[in-house]
Amino acid sequence: MQRLEYLYRSDLPSRAIVVYMYLADRAGQKGTCFPSVPRIARDTGLSINTVRRAIQDLRRAGFVLVDERFRWNGADSSNLYTLTEVGPGW
Repeated sequence: MQRLEYLYRSDLPSRAIVVYMYLADRAGQKGTCFPSVPRIARDTGLSINTVRRAIQDLRRAGFVLVDERFRWNGADSSNLYTLTEVGPGW
């Protein structure tokens, strides 16, 4: 089974598939990227709340690991997203 075919066959809502594809497009060789939620929303045309729900969908399904990041002064920064190897053939 091809990499994205496993994603398509999952029970994930379309919002999660769109966000996964966005993250996959931006991930480097290590499978990581760190766009902000507002940036993902702008680029995909989804609302901020829809992007947050999609990320939660992906986390629960095991497609993405999310590490919260903080600036030196303790303020929030964008999350680090790591695409996981889920499904056969990954």
